[in-house]
Amino acid sequence: MTPINAPDAPQPGGGYSQAILVEPGQSLLFVSGQIPVDAAGEVPAGFAAQCRLVWRNLAAQLAAADMDLTHLVKVTTFLSDRRHAQENSAIRREILGDHAPALTVIVCDIYDPAWLLEIEAVAAK
Repeated sequence: MTPINAPDAPQPGGGYSQAILVEPGQSLLFVSGQIPVDAAGEVPAGFAAQCRLVWRNLAAQLAAADMDLTHLVKVTTFLSDRRHAQENSAIRREILGDHAPALTVIVCDIYDPAWLLEIEAVAAK
């Protein structure tokens, strides 16, 4: 995987790449939107707890395909409210460290009003 940040376009400002090149021969994994619900069906209170749970759920899907967070090439985060944007970004950077997949954040109405976010992803290995 090769990060692409065209020099004649705006540079990313927040721990992501404008594009990721996936070379031929790699396996692709498309992960459906992961929600802030644990295995017991519980939704934690507060954005930080929900965000961390969503990332754990995403990591579990990746692990089931023998991948991990470093294999992410594209992440789309759906936020229920713009006021969660800064905290979302901080938690994502904490979890991903230096790994910078392509990224989109969308503020929208989410399927269940108890959920404050949902994250879908594409990974390659």
